[in-house]
Amino acid sequence: MSGGEKFNASLCLALGMTDVIQSHQGGISIEMMFIDEGFGSLDEDALNKAIETLIDLQRSGRMIGVISHVQELKQAFPAVLEVRKTKDGCSRTAIVLK
Repeated sequence: MSGGEKFNASLCLALGMTDVIQSHQGGISIEMMFIDEGFGSLDEDALNKAIETLIDLQRSGRMIGVISHVQELKQAFPAVLEVRKTKDGCSRTAIVLK
C-alpha cells in the first residue's frame, strides 16, 4: 500500500474502533480524537475526502484535533492552534478563529 492508502486505512480503523468500543463498553463515550500527521501522503482527492469525513465527525458532536503541516487542513477547519518556532528556540502559539 502507498503512504496515503496506509493513512486512510489507519484512519478508518481508528474511527471504527471508537464505534466498537462505545457500543460494547456500556457508558463509554469517545467524543474527542487527535490525529497526528499522515495527511501529507494523500493525493488531492483523498485529502479532500479525509477533510470532509473529519468535518462530518465534528458536526456529529466529536471534537477532532489534527496535528499537521498541510496548509489545506488549516484552511478547512474553523479553529486552528498555530505553533511557531522562534529564532531563539522557543515556541509561540496563536489561536486562529475563522
